[in-house]
Amino acid sequence: MIKKIKSSIITGIKNRKINVFFIFLLMSFLILIFSKLSKEYINTIDFQVKQVNVPKEYVILNDSNATINITMKTIGFNWLKYYFSNPEIIVDFKRDVSKRDSFYVLNNSKILFNKKEEFGNQVEVLSISPDNLYFRFDVNSVRKIPVLANGDLSFSPGYDTFNKIKIEPDSIQVIGPNSLVDSIKSIQTDNYKWENINANVFQKIKLNLPMNNDNLAFSNTEVDLSVEVEKFTEGSVKVPVDFINVPQNLRIKFFPKTINVLYYTSLNKFSEISSNDFNVICDFKKVSENQSFLLPELQNFTEKVKSAKINNQRIEFIITE
Repeated sequence: MIKKIKSSIITGIKNRKINVFFIFLLMSFLILIFSKLSKEYINTIDFQVKQVNVPKEYVILNDSNATINITMKTIGFNWLKYYFSNPEIIVDFKRDVSKRDSFYVLNNSKILFNKKEEFGNQVEVLSISPDNLYFRFDVNSVRKIPVLANGDLSFSPGYDTFNKIKIEPDSIQVIGPNSLVDSIKSIQTDNYKWENINANVFQKIKLNLPMNNDNLAFSNTEVDLSVEVEKFTEGSVKVPVDFINVPQNLRIKFFPKTINVLYYTSLNKFSEISSNDFNVICDFKKVSENQSFLLPELQNFTEKVKSAKINNQRIEFIITE
């Protein structure tokens, strides 16, 4: 028992010695850091430009030189705030810049004069570069730009649509510099691929907006796409053939008088289709010498069918004068 107590006392003394050692080590480190931070250093910091009070009718275009390099002399404690945050300097367009042609110009002498309060009395500004900072601007423009669907649709057998894919809204407003807005002719949706469709489709989809569009604002970043889907079927109907451009002094007889037209339509409209919805012709102007037949042409057909075609059947004719 006595041995255990003696062992515990020795261990406690050793632990205290270790703790005291680390406390003195920490204090030495803090004194060293404090000593270093109390000294003056010279360094150059890149300041990002923050623009304020820009006239509403103008937009400042992003340029690669929108930073200011400032060389300063100050103690280490003052440097900490620049290393632990993103340093920026405010440029007031009502006070700090002058307008020249298509540029606003900031002279570094104005930075020294107007920004002393930002650096404080303990900071000595040694140099600023570049000497002048140029802000390119343009007049804001607002235009409606059409939205185009960018994708593929495929339907299950027996299903289709009469209508094109519907986009809502079909155009969006683009706001920005004239030079940029004028270059945009249309905006496409993100690419999509819808397969085996057998019911109405409604889906939101993002717009494929121009890259590097920091100077542009868009009224929408996505649109609604919808498709009305119906059951479809094929049908056929006999349509009279009409000869056109026959000279008045000629009489012709032809056979067959009617031709079979195949069409593709929805089940809802199938019962409405008749021969009057199609126009099949033979153009006598296309007759060459010694020719006794013509190929019929489907000149037009009703909007109630999505597609229609005729077989390559020949129409034989004779001239009876």
